[in-house]
Amino acid sequence: MRIRISVVASLLAIFFSSLLGAVEVPAFFASNMVVQQNKPFVIWGTDRPKQSIKLQTSWRGIANTQADENGNWRLAVNTPEADHKPHEIVLTGSDKKVFSNVLLGEVWFASGQSNMGMPLLGNVNQPVTDSNETILNSSNPQLRLFKAAAKASVQPIDDVQGTWLAAQPATVKQFSATAYYFAAKLQTLLDVPVGIIVSAWGGTPVESWIDAPTLSQYADFEFHQALTNQPPHRQPSQLFNGMINPFLGLQIKGAIWYQGEANRTRAAEYKELFPAMVQNWRKLWDSGEFAFHFVQIAPFSYKGDRASAYLREAQLQSVDVIPNSGMAVTLDVGNCSQIHPAEKRPVGERLAYLALAKQYGMDVGHTAPVFKHADILDDGKVNIEFTNAPLGLTSFSKAITEFELAGQDQVFYPAQAKIIHRKAKLTVWSDKVQQPVAVRYAFKDCPRAELFGVNGLPISSFRSDNW
Repeated sequence: MRIRISVVASLLAIFFSSLLGAVEVPAFFASNMVVQQNKPFVIWGTDRPKQSIKLQTSWRGIANTQADENGNWRLAVNTPEADHKPHEIVLTGSDKKVFSNVLLGEVWFASGQSNMGMPLLGNVNQPVTDSNETILNSSNPQLRLFKAAAKASVQPIDDVQGTWLAAQPATVKQFSATAYYFAAKLQTLLDVPVGIIVSAWGGTPVESWIDAPTLSQYADFEFHQALTNQPPHRQPSQLFNGMINPFLGLQIKGAIWYQGEANRTRAAEYKELFPAMVQNWRKLWDSGEFAFHFVQIAPFSYKGDRASAYLREAQLQSVDVIPNSGMAVTLDVGNCSQIHPAEKRPVGERLAYLALAKQYGMDVGHTAPVFKHADILDDGKVNIEFTNAPLGLTSFSKAITEFELAGQDQVFYPAQAKIIHRKAKLTVWSDKVQQPVAVRYAFKDCPRAELFGVNGLPISSFRSDNW
């Protein structure tokens, strides 16, 4: 009897709730949020069909609309420049919602797999360097954090679980270390409020983060067979549906991305799928060609088959095909025995250098030298030239041992290398290869970073061949 009464009561509550109505919005529209400055503030949600909806903001933005026959509505008001003041947003429909302590500033979106999700506190037996000091000194009311709960879905959904929180020790310790270091650097140097949203899930391939219509163009790719029997979060499109789709339309300055380990054995596919994902997001997000900066995966000892070197190469090549993008090289902060490197500050800050230079016009070294071409000399030596090296190269006075040369037999042998003084070049040679045709640098699963730009940023692994 009690069960029947409980069921009837629940049904009546749902019925009367639908009659009374309520204006509902996704969870990231809430008190303590950061609104992207100098862009229209776009907000959407549901209410009773044909219900009048009014939006008022304390920065004098006002807009009105009416919910459609399905109860859906959408509104937009312009925003001024950031002013450090707490603002209020009032949304009136069937009822009223008030969002307080809202800031105008810069909003960034962070996504990827476990190296993006890894919290400042660290994981079990997996520390983050200097986490104690970072957490203790994290209090900053001008830095706001939003962490979306993990959610896989067969169909696109419209909301996530999460709460906007101001940065302080109790909130940052479980927040992404990479995203925190990125956002904290921006907030300090820009001196405007910064909001950082993290929507990440460990062990996930890029296919999980792309919508189904886009993936349908790649019917012959291996992921269709390799992933369909995997857990939901590793299946195609399921994280796009559950953790990207809800945010589409939210105005942002840009996105940062740390993923690729799960695609290590399928680098050729990643070379196509990763740029397709960025294009997919930008097309559906309706926030312009927003910035997209990403991390090249760090060294780690896999199976010794160099597969991760090919993945790093695919990421390096992606910079040239993804407009308004940049890549943070992490060849010097990996750990051969730990896939989650402890050095997260350099990763987040290198992403910040890219944004500070490209989006905010700051004069900061943000790119490492990049392999341009290799010239084979008559004496059997190879001269290698780089771009993005106005002050040349450096090994910080340490030996350079990560080069290899091969002849027509395609067998690589260790080679010696020497930086050419005052030029963005170096010379490579090997006594075992008299007539070289190909050169590789650090092209293995877990190499050592030995070459840097004078700005201290490491040079990516590279090769001159296409074997």
